[in-house]
Amino acid sequence: MSQSFARLVFALTAAFFGVFFLWPIFQILKGGFIDADGHLTRRYLTALLADPTYLTGLRNSFLLACAATTIALLIAMPLAFISDRFLFPAKGLLSSIVLIPMILPPFVGAIGIKQIFGQYGALNALIIHAGLRPTGWTFDWFAANQFWGVALVEALSLYPIIYLNAVAALANIDPAMEEAAQNLGCTGFSRFWKITLPLINPGLFAGGTIVFIWSFTELGTPLIFDYAQVTSVQIYYGLKDIGGSPAPYALVAVMLVSSVALYAIGKGIFGRASHAMMAKATSAGGPRELPRGQAWLCTAIFAGVTFIAILPHLGVLLVAFSKDWYATVFPHDYTLDNFRYALGNDLTVPAIANSLKFASISTVIDVFLGITIAYVVVRTKIAGRQILDFLSMLPLAVPGLVLAFGYLAMSQEGKFFSFLNPVRDPTVLLIIAYSVRRLPYVVRSASAGFLQTSETLEEAAQNLGTAPLKAVVKITLPLIAANLIAGGLLAFAFAMLEVSDSLILAQKQVFYPITKAIMELFQLLGDGKFIASALGVWAMVFLGVTIVGMSLLLGKKLGAIFRV
Repeated sequence: MSQSFARLVFALTAAFFGVFFLWPIFQILKGGFIDADGHLTRRYLTALLADPTYLTGLRNSFLLACAATTIALLIAMPLAFISDRFLFPAKGLLSSIVLIPMILPPFVGAIGIKQIFGQYGALNALIIHAGLRPTGWTFDWFAANQFWGVALVEALSLYPIIYLNAVAALANIDPAMEEAAQNLGCTGFSRFWKITLPLINPGLFAGGTIVFIWSFTELGTPLIFDYAQVTSVQIYYGLKDIGGSPAPYALVAVMLVSSVALYAIGKGIFGRASHAMMAKATSAGGPRELPRGQAWLCTAIFAGVTFIAILPHLGVLLVAFSKDWYATVFPHDYTLDNFRYALGNDLTVPAIANSLKFASISTVIDVFLGITIAYVVVRTKIAGRQILDFLSMLPLAVPGLVLAFGYLAMSQEGKFFSFLNPVRDPTVLLIIAYSVRRLPYVVRSASAGFLQTSETLEEAAQNLGTAPLKAVVKITLPLIAANLIAGGLLAFAFAMLEVSDSLILAQKQVFYPITKAIMELFQLLGDGKFIASALGVWAMVFLGVTIVGMSLLLGKKLGAIFRV
């Protein structure tokens, strides 16, 4: 591909990011730090930081992210170590099932958790049935401590991201390095702490960063738990003042700066280039056989953690199949009507169609941009290509809530992009938001494919008279098709179930995507939570099939898609 074409691609993609990524962020910073006269001011920020309500929200959001990330690490690390080092019964099945928590947005899982642990939920009914408490006794487990309820739900949903990265990092370690440490007397936990952990730090950072930022800015789960003392919910409730008050801008700016600063600090400490490895052939590594009892213990650990992690999904599934579920261990009666209503409701049918349309178009944009960006970064030597790579990965470090607020800010009446105002029609902004947010997955997948495919194949085709662009299309793209399909599937699936963009930008029922429809249904009295759960189950099935397909295509390399 010619250098002039590569420069054109660079210019167009840089313009795309400038308009739909950097400009919305600038609008947020402008609204929070520039007064009506156009002068730089800290007055809004000072007022914000002097308000105990907002300070409490920021503190809770930060602590919530710390708690969720810590719990996710404590769950993922032992599982990744066991999976990489040992052979045990049902390992293949359990290694696939461990990804199940990813097939449901955390806020949908919160519906199931509330049903199980609520005041008249399954756990209390089980305790009464066992005679441990008298009939009529109630206790709302998560309402007693909403903070830990939200943190646990988010950790159980997001730990597979850390698991995937940890497994990929462990698989890349040369066993000879650990064996050398063992020969020098460094064994057991000491060897793991001093040798193994430093080697996999970049992988843990890759997954931990996404979990931290996701938890820091998660909107749906706190809304379901009625936990309003977090920044994301305060921003959501402050949207009605976006046109006349600088407070929401300043609040979003603080969240943006906090997320990027935390990412940069972590990147500086843990995210440096991986340690150089000798070829793994230097040692007979790989998972080893265990005695029968220990092997079954590994199976039990995997199965037990997975069961706990899918409790939200089981709760949603049972709610979806139930006519009523009140103060009993299991629902009173079961029905399929909720699924029929979910696919025939006036709210859900347009929502499914909207999500399919928005996600499909955004995925096409992502695949096109992902291939071109990856090619420019990997195959060319033009100046500034690393900047393009950095920009394409930056959406993983910038919260979706922040970006959605930025789109809302830049399309207000009187602004240059007012013709995109989502109050009238959010279609264009939703498609762009989905595209920008999920583009990193396609870029990472395509980059991995280009790196694994020799450039000499394209050069050979060009020597035979094939045009450079045609050589890429005819030779390279078919060879990296698995990577492109995996990245595209992931972009499509997560766009279908995007939360923050959907809740903020879709303001008219006719344009609701699936996640906004689930939230609205849950808040309805009567059958709302049952229909919302049925719609959630349809989403689970869809995303589950997608993730299984990706894991078959990429295997352990799936974790590389979640690298920042």
